[in-house]
Amino acid sequence: MKSKLLKNKIIKWSKELGFDGVGFTDIDLKEDETHLINWLENKFHGEMHFMEKHGTKRSHPEQLMPGTVKVISFRMNYLNKNTFDSKKVLKNRNLAFVSRYALGKDYHNEMRNRLHLIAKKINNEIDNFKYRAFVDSAPVLEKAIAQKAGLGWIGKNTLLINKDSGSYFFLGEIYTNIDFEIDSKEKNYCGDCNECINICPTKAIIAPNVLDAKKCIAYLTIEFKGSIPIQYRESIGNRIFGCDDCQIVCPWNRFSKETKIQEFSHKNKLDSSSLLSLFKWTEEEFKINTQNTPINRISYFQWLRNIIIGLGNSEKNTKVVKVLEEKKLKINNPILEEHLNWAIKKQNTNLNTF
Repeated sequence: MKSKLLKNKIIKWSKELGFDGVGFTDIDLKEDETHLINWLENKFHGEMHFMEKHGTKRSHPEQLMPGTVKVISFRMNYLNKNTFDSKKVLKNRNLAFVSRYALGKDYHNEMRNRLHLIAKKINNEIDNFKYRAFVDSAPVLEKAIAQKAGLGWIGKNTLLINKDSGSYFFLGEIYTNIDFEIDSKEKNYCGDCNECINICPTKAIIAPNVLDAKKCIAYLTIEFKGSIPIQYRESIGNRIFGCDDCQIVCPWNRFSKETKIQEFSHKNKLDSSSLLSLFKWTEEEFKINTQNTPINRISYFQWLRNIIIGLGNSEKNTKVVKVLEEKKLKINNPILEEHLNWAIKKQNTNLNTF
């Protein structure tokens, strides 16, 4: 079968399976490899040692899957129209903000299963088909690949942006030995806009397209396992899992499209829950209520740590202080105790200046 005909079939199958975009590209990622090496040399990856573990394998698809000659890149929207408004949650300091990508069912399995279905269909069409499917699950430069495949451009906030759909979407890839005709790389439409750089609460975007993850709220609340540096705690505000600020202000997100995937709908009202209600969850409740969501990748310890910071930054309230003090009597963890002391002190300072 001619690759052009197969390519059109893949585009059709991807739409039927709920994907919102698909593109085809080669495996030449030299330009992006230089950016990756510089980023790692500057230690911007913090404690994400997996970023350096595989060396340059991220920028050499043929090393990850021998025989790879082309990559098919897929895009899938995740925003749901019934989700509580992000700006309103961030404005109400008593509510907990969870990054919108994490509210529904874990995207890894949802997308990967669909990629395997597409691969199965390809296998039915041609002989000697070889592939590997990835969804944020291996050393893959997914944004660089998607940009080359024409699915968008890497914005100043280091996220992929599509001029028709904004940036609220997931990416997945199929590495393949099929020599498809490639698509054109997308033009960068950020222009002179610096909204994402200006809004970043912790100034983690230190230059256009350069993110110091050690300062990023998403990194601090999800990847980082230790004591969150004091200088970032007030800026974290009520963000307990991730941060969407640089997306919220991006002008291109005016064109964001709703997801077709029902599984991405929010669970347990995590789009607008109060900090106090979530703080009362036991470890078992945490595991049950976040099961099969991206939130489940963090530990209960991190969950409590992040909420404690949120409570410290919440509106002054004697009830909050009481709850924090009661928790302090029950826990036996030096890092949590240190965060509790900080939050109690901050609340008391607020109360005394009322």
